[in-house]
Amino acid sequence: MATRSEKGLVQSFNRPGGNLTGVTTSYDEAAPKRLGLLREILPKAAIIGVLVNPDDPITASSETNLMRTAARSVGQRIEILQASTERDIDMAFASLVDMRADALVVAPDALFASHVHQLVALAARYSIPTLYWRREFAEAGGLISYGSRLADAFRVVGVYAGRILKGEKPGDLPVQQPTKFELVVNVKAAKAIGLTIPDSFLARADEVIE
Repeated sequence: MATRSEKGLVQSFNRPGGNLTGVTTSYDEAAPKRLGLLREILPKAAIIGVLVNPDDPITASSETNLMRTAARSVGQRIEILQASTERDIDMAFASLVDMRADALVVAPDALFASHVHQLVALAARYSIPTLYWRREFAEAGGLISYGSRLADAFRVVGVYAGRILKGEKPGDLPVQQPTKFELVVNVKAAKAIGLTIPDSFLARADEVIE
């Protein structure tokens, strides 16, 4: 289960209160890190797009603000694109082409998670270096993913379920945030769009897909 204090589901991560606790797979520091990773492999990028889903306004607003703050700190121009349907995703990529964007960051969202193959195919078709938040994208042919591991979250959920069954109150159990993030790079995808990933970057990756 994922939960966010910003959505009002819990009082705080440390003391959720009530009858609710859980695991969040997101972490604020991950958003600017994704932007930084793209800039590492594309240091001359003039425009980087950020795709968010306006149907989840809290997450979209948080990602937008974090990315804008990170972009201002390094003098990077970003453009926020919105998509809440399959057709919107197509239109977002068309907009990226029109604005001559150099790369794209796909923000975490359930809609995008359910359209992995569409997003990966569009990025390949338009040769847009794209960074995602889950390894499933890189495994499906996406360029880079950087994010927490779902398997780790599931393990915590199992542990918490056991503790609650033994009598502990959910509201006394801190909402767990991710402590490990993995970087996955698909070299085959990079070659397909004519992009060379520096060896130093590949050396830091948790997994390199050939």
